Amino acid sequence: MKTRHFDRIGNGGISFTELGFGTAPLGNLYRAVSDEDANATLETAWRVGCRYYDTAPLYGLGLSETRLNPFLRSKKRHDYVLSSKVGRIMRACPPDQRTGIGKFFDTPSRREVYDYSYDGVMRSFEASLERLGVDRIDILFVHDVDIFTHGSKEASDQRIEEFMRSGYYGLLALRDQGVIKAFGGGINEWQVAQTLAERGDFDLFLLAGRYTLLEQEALQSFLPLCQKRGIGIVLGGPYNSGILATGPKRGAHYNYSEAPQDILDRVARIEAICKRHGVRLIEAALQFPLLHPSVVSVIPGGQRPSEVESNRSLLDAKLPSALWADLKKEGLMRADAPTA
Repeated sequence: MKTRHFDRIGNGGISFTELGFGTAPLGNLYRAVSDEDANATLETAWRVGCRYYDTAPLYGLGLSETRLNPFLRSKKRHDYVLSSKVGRIMRACPPDQRTGIGKFFDTPSRREVYDYSYDGVMRSFEASLERLGVDRIDILFVHDVDIFTHGSKEASDQRIEEFMRSGYYGLLALRDQGVIKAFGGGINEWQVAQTLAERGDFDLFLLAGRYTLLEQEALQSFLPLCQKRGIGIVLGGPYNSGILATGPKRGAHYNYSEAPQDILDRVARIEAICKRHGVRLIEAALQFPLLHPSVVSVIPGGQRPSEVESNRSLLDAKLPSALWADLKKEGLMRADAPTA
């Protein structure tokens, strides 16, 4: 698999495989997965060439990290790249008070406590090292200081202030001391990512679903800023929660909810142009973000080995340049989107 080397500050950098593996589904997101099936999926990701693995304390309330533990123990540490996140502390609680009821299944009974302070960052980092069973994490992302998570711009701004006053300096210290290679933000909105980029010395952003075949508004100002500053982008959610994988069928998901009619209609038009060029919608969706020079890796999730194998095969599809030209001509892609 092709790799992309990222070295923003001259510390040796990080080599990302173009296809990474996002482990939220292995935290029993939306359905329970057995330990055996989770490990089989991870081993399949390794077999097809994925060497970048992203996790977070939130995913399964620690379950995603603990499932990576035995898998990573069998690998040489210099053979893979690992990222996790800070901003939440997981605390034991009664089962009926745990975080994510109806979203995460068969998880430990823990509840999230938001903590974007210096001490909170350090505690979260240490807990992740223990759950993962490793002595080094390459990248730490501050997790979810966004509107999607906290419910309003005011609440998001408050969390950003909390982090920038305190926790930010924890990540800065860890990077400056060489404990981690890079840090950034795992964010659901490009506008919030841009706010962070304008206020601090961030290396990378894990942007969830906001630069895809369906959405390119991040080209307005955020991605040009990233290019100017040498900031890398890990692109999560390349299928916009599903619709760019399933197509515009009834019940298709967009942004974790059922897709509204205007999104269904737009995706139908995109799919029609893809078919005209003999391209599957899902192939175009996975490859499109990688055409932007700031994108270092795309990380769709997977709960089954077959899903991982499918994602890998999509990278090998040959897509004609005329496809992108026609999407732009029909107003279905921004004219300034990089396509070569």
